[in-house]
Amino acid sequence: MTEILKVAQKGEAVLALHAAEVSMQEFGSTWLNALADAMHATMLARNGVGIAAPQVYVSRRVIIVASRPNIRYPDAPEMDAIVMINPEITQRSDRQVLGEEGCLSVPNERGQVARAEVIRVSYQTLAGDSVEQEFSGFPARIVQHEIDHLDGILFVERT
Repeated sequence: MTEILKVAQKGEAVLALHAAEVSMQEFGSTWLNALADAMHATMLARNGVGIAAPQVYVSRRVIIVASRPNIRYPDAPEMDAIVMINPEITQRSDRQVLGEEGCLSVPNERGQVARAEVIRVSYQTLAGDSVEQEFSGFPARIVQHEIDHLDGILFVERT
């Protein structure tokens, strides 16, 4: 069984850091795959729809986006989990939308955050393949929220 990791909480130093990139030699490595598996299990166990490595005390540019309805987000659309390594938003729509966000690192707090409605993201897979993908609506919100974690920003700083 995959380990459920401890989640860093608001105020902990790791959440304020700018996370380091994953290097080319690390793609396909046992540690990177194990990190992704543990992050995914932790996210599911805590009813999250996304998670970033800094939230589990690893200051590296790794996120998982996995929108699905659950107790915290009953209206979330269903999508397969995507592990993004070194993600970067390359385009944002001018149109912004307000939406409610919460965070595994900020329990029992929610807030309205303005985010781009549509984004284009470039990232690498666990194997190191390059991907460019467009997201809109709630999945776009998750990606922006998780990339904020990689830059040391919590959603409560944007409300």
